[in-house]
Amino acid sequence: MPDQLVHTRVLPERTARFSDWPEQTPQEFVDAVGSTGVTQPFEHQVAAANHALQGRHVVLATGTASGKSLAYQLPVAVDVAEGFSTALYLAPTKALGADQLASWQYLSEHGVSGLRPAAYDGDTDPSSRAWAREHANVLVTNPDMLHVGILPNHGGWAKFFRNLKYVIVDEAHTYRGVFGSHVAVVLTRLRRICASLGNHDAVFIGASATSSAPAESFSKLIGSSAVSVEEDTSGHGEVVVGFWESEFSAATGEHGAPLRRSLVATGADMLSDLAVNTIRSVAFIRSRRGAEAMAQMVKRNLAEIDPSLPGRAAAYRAGLLPEERRDVEERLNNGKLLAVSTTPALELGIDIAGLDGVVVAGWPGTRASFFQQLGRAGRSGQRSLALYVAGDDPMDTYLVNHPQAVFDLAVEDNVIDAQNPHILSAHLCAAAAEIPLQPDDLADFGDPDHIRHIVEDLTAAGYLRRRPAGWYWTHEQHAAAMISLRDAGSGPMQIIDGETGAVLGSIGSEQAHSQTHPGAVYVHQGRTWVVDDLDEEHATVVVLRAEPEYFTQARDVTDVEILSEDARFYSDQDQFAWVHGPVKVTNQVVSYQRKDIASGQVIDEEPLDLSARELFTQAVWFTAPSDQFVAAGLTTDRLPGALHAAEHAMIGMMPLVASNDRWDIGGVSLVLHPDTEAPTVFVYDGYPGGVGFATRGFSHAATWITATMEAIENCDCPDGCPSCVQSPKCGNRNSPLDKAGAVLVLRFAAQALSRAVSVPPEMQQ
Repeated sequence: MPDQLVHTRVLPERTARFSDWPEQTPQEFVDAVGSTGVTQPFEHQVAAANHALQGRHVVLATGTASGKSLAYQLPVAVDVAEGFSTALYLAPTKALGADQLASWQYLSEHGVSGLRPAAYDGDTDPSSRAWAREHANVLVTNPDMLHVGILPNHGGWAKFFRNLKYVIVDEAHTYRGVFGSHVAVVLTRLRRICASLGNHDAVFIGASATSSAPAESFSKLIGSSAVSVEEDTSGHGEVVVGFWESEFSAATGEHGAPLRRSLVATGADMLSDLAVNTIRSVAFIRSRRGAEAMAQMVKRNLAEIDPSLPGRAAAYRAGLLPEERRDVEERLNNGKLLAVSTTPALELGIDIAGLDGVVVAGWPGTRASFFQQLGRAGRSGQRSLALYVAGDDPMDTYLVNHPQAVFDLAVEDNVIDAQNPHILSAHLCAAAAEIPLQPDDLADFGDPDHIRHIVEDLTAAGYLRRRPAGWYWTHEQHAAAMISLRDAGSGPMQIIDGETGAVLGSIGSEQAHSQTHPGAVYVHQGRTWVVDDLDEEHATVVVLRAEPEYFTQARDVTDVEILSEDARFYSDQDQFAWVHGPVKVTNQVVSYQRKDIASGQVIDEEPLDLSARELFTQAVWFTAPSDQFVAAGLTTDRLPGALHAAEHAMIGMMPLVASNDRWDIGGVSLVLHPDTEAPTVFVYDGYPGGVGFATRGFSHAATWITATMEAIENCDCPDGCPSCVQSPKCGNRNSPLDKAGAVLVLRFAAQALSRAVSVPPEMQQ
């Protein structure tokens, strides 16, 4: 067994348990489902369907390929057959929506009478949209279109909303962080519009990956109490899971730090080997750039073996044009593709059958996502292989050495904050544009006093106008169109080929400075461009075709100002404080580096003239006097590098307790912070108002700090590397960093925290 394979685990075969169809199930539905080979439902499918039929909000939280679709299709078929009810199906991605539309259409075409499904998303042409508004009783869409295209035009959907019986929220576990917080308020707006039409009875059905508290998470998302069905009674083939930690390569990174062989290269080799052996496989990687680069490497590998094979490999990611997505999905389904490198876009419930192998290149962020990706293999009951390749990241280092944290702990629950003032403010404007806000409406959105304060601020700022009948949106702008559900900025920016004018894709405005600044390399379907112009006023990025032998990485500077404290733990013995509260973060992208593709070596650095951005958000921080850290074993000259290294590692490890993406958060460390007048380490939410990550980190301090310390100690590099204390987005070029010093800082923090006590608000500084 190679040294890189550090752990194997066999997920045993599971025998299915079946149940009888509910008494009211139409025979035509049984026959239509039977034509797909399903003759009996699983126990969990019937349990979830019965909850919905009895009017209870329910979330079905079971594994990939456990047949969650049937659990919500069944009650819809019952009610559509009995009367004039309608159903709204929400998917987090267009690809999943298209897949589910095909499933609904199959039922309609195979005898389920009265079922009229239709899609309504950004790819739907005008005539099909008109038909959907007039005739569809099962509407397949996504939260983005519901938010910006349907709710603001609810007058044209009055009949549909008046008869809305079921709202299906598929892949509910993906609604977390800023996206989940936005969607929670969108669903409140939906319920409000239905209520205005006299419909108070819509039942919400969630389909989710397993989580530690699915009923609690789903209840937060829909704003009403829900029950859960969690025992998976479907059958599944045996899956052999291997944990792989790549060896250090000959190349070195910044300051001579050793580099492990890259996720892209390792994943490409694994995917190539599987394809050569005709094992149809998918490799998941977090970034668009990684998915594209991996597909390119796989094609080169396969070309060396058989000239006919490169055409059987492809990349799949968000940002592809609709026809490109459909083509990859179809070719993967019919077996024409053997190897697909993908972002988590293919993680969701798209029905791709017959996969025998899965490569998970880098920790996907949550255990829920990890098991969803693993579940892609073995869907047809066959024995299959899954490989998790640890990346250069503290979280990966920790998990590859602590597999029990993956397999033996409960899957995390989602973090959302639907009371985030930044998110609520925008949606209250959208709600007022839909139907004027009444005083009695405020409680629908949360705590009435909190909501009234926000509404009054919006009124004072001129966004809303108070009249006797309520608060009105009085501006010409489309209120909902000013909100992007998936990032904190003003909406996506279009990436345009400067030579042809073709739209290549899109990017969130918050990522534009760091990823599409002038001079940045942009990759799309294996081809590369260089950014010629970033036009924020017109939300466009102009790129020119090029084939550089380098990639680019932005550099920034960040300052944090403490605004107040919401909670504090303090150890008088150690003079140590662990604090949570609002902060102002000022960030500016100041330059970018060109790095050699093959070695990662820095070629040069170019300055950038981009504006600074201010972010008002939530943070967690710790602080203690310098002499306390010296007493813990440090010297004053080592303190900057020790604090900096600890900050990097804590950012990398926060997903263990907060189910966030590493790029959702940021951090700063200073030997003398102007507000605390002492050494301080901050970790903050990367979204206006915060979305709960810092709050979760504050409340799970001991687990977070201890795991971070262990991740650094488990890394076998001598002085620090990307697997432990180096950060891919460090604004200070990963200097200074002191790996051993970070362990001393974190050990001191863990011990001091064990002695700390909560400080009452009136005694906080």
